[in-house]
Amino acid sequence: MVHSKLVDEAYFREKIVPLLSEPGVEFIGEIHERSKTKFLGDALALLFPIDWPEPFGLVMIEPMACGTPVLAFRHGSVSEIVDQGVTGAIVDTMEQAVRMLPRVIALDRHAVRRRFEQRFSSARMATDYVAIFRKQSFISKRETIVPLPRPVLERKLNGQGLHGDRVRRAAGTRGLP
Repeated sequence: MVHSKLVDEAYFREKIVPLLSEPGVEFIGEIHERSKTKFLGDALALLFPIDWPEPFGLVMIEPMACGTPVLAFRHGSVSEIVDQGVTGAIVDTMEQAVRMLPRVIALDRHAVRRRFEQRFSSARMATDYVAIFRKQSFISKRETIVPLPRPVLERKLNGQGLHGDRVRRAAGTRGLP
């Protein structure tokens, strides 16, 4: 199956369309967000035959979030995203890809998802940002809780002994009424 978002229609018509009649090829087209998780989760693996230096591999991370391993060519950010033997395999040639595919398909899908959580989840990103901010002294260890929006704070804190100026300061609105 081929899943693709059309970016360069001329390239698609000239190079891809002739390949779509090959045996074993089914063109799906662009997949809507609500269908993407099921599509990627049901796949045996994501094949990523990239041949240019892509700076970051969101395409590889999405299937990993679904527990689907990735078989990718060594270009761009691939070696920074794929953990060889855990979340997939990195290859240099088509022959290596063909040999590695059965091993990639056999990888533990739960391990793929766990590694995604460890490396690419929003919780990991937030934890890393807090650590960077602490290191740069933007925030102290006590100030790591994300403040609630002002109306929510005022509803929750009024009547609990806090004065208006303390509520405004907690909401990040110093001096505003």
